[in-house]
Amino acid sequence: MRIAIVKLSALGDIIHAMVGLQFIKKTNPDIEIDWIVEAKFSEILRHNPDLSQVLTVNLQSIKQSKLKIFNEYRRIKRYAENYYDLVIDAQSLIKSSLVAKLLGGKVFGFDEASSRESFAAFFYDQKVACSYAKNTIDRNAFILTKPFDLEVSPEQILAKKPFLFYKNENTKIFDYFHSTKKNVIFVTGSSWESKNYPKQKFLQIAQNLHVNCLAIWGNEQEQKNALWLESQAKNISAMPKMDLNSLKAAIAKSDLVIGNDTGPTHMAWALNKPSVTIFGPTPVSRVYQTEINRVIKSPSKINPYKLNKNDFSIKDIDEHKVIEIAEDLLKFPQ
Repeated sequence: MRIAIVKLSALGDIIHAMVGLQFIKKTNPDIEIDWIVEAKFSEILRHNPDLSQVLTVNLQSIKQSKLKIFNEYRRIKRYAENYYDLVIDAQSLIKSSLVAKLLGGKVFGFDEASSRESFAAFFYDQKVACSYAKNTIDRNAFILTKPFDLEVSPEQILAKKPFLFYKNENTKIFDYFHSTKKNVIFVTGSSWESKNYPKQKFLQIAQNLHVNCLAIWGNEQEQKNALWLESQAKNISAMPKMDLNSLKAAIAKSDLVIGNDTGPTHMAWALNKPSVTIFGPTPVSRVYQTEINRVIKSPSKINPYKLNKNDFSIKDIDEHKVIEIAEDLLKFPQ
């Protein structure tokens, strides 16, 4: 049997869906699984032994030129020549459902009431219900495993194996790690400004923890923040820019990740590494809280169906509470 999973973006969402792969393969070891993803996120999936192929699209290019749609159509139709027995749309957007339909085969997805964009369900041959307000990781595990009549419990997810893999990473990144001190990665950026914990509070955290702090970045503004932090404290270093392959390696080597509700912070959970995720305008139901993966949330109320990008309550979270959680997690053996 050969199946395709369509989960195009974004980084954290892809990570949350990937957890389902190990449960599919455990009961169906001979199944071939391909994953269709936006090219810029494809590296997060690379080297995963549960995947046969990582197949990329560049639908974002259509925003620059409508003519690009023909290139993407031809690309997807080439992938359809793999003759999939089943296609799972794990994203439930109109664009992902169209990709799934073009791939051919039986298309499986959420029903109208369970989809972020309800019209996406029009393209599915089989639909299942799962509340959009449900824990994001549980939803993703459900949509990937339901076609195989599997029921994955929260206990099974808590006992998951690490599922991010890397190869031939840039070994220069390891020069930034301290051999005798704990190494803590700071994730100071995200997709929205209102999701970002203030850099001044990250500085206070570093000054109180007395560990080796490594600030990672992915764009120009995040680099400026990382360099500012480096200039303010001797125990903070701005890491060089990393691709996703090397970022996986860096997080795997760290002792703790502290960051906003964004992809690199969620990578710590995927790698079974300790983490503190700081939430403002997004719901904590996006993640699993475990003994080593903790969260702290601002007091604002969240509507998971309509997030408020103007909710800057994250800045009001007391950094000393973050420090307290971090100090506790740093006691865990690695």
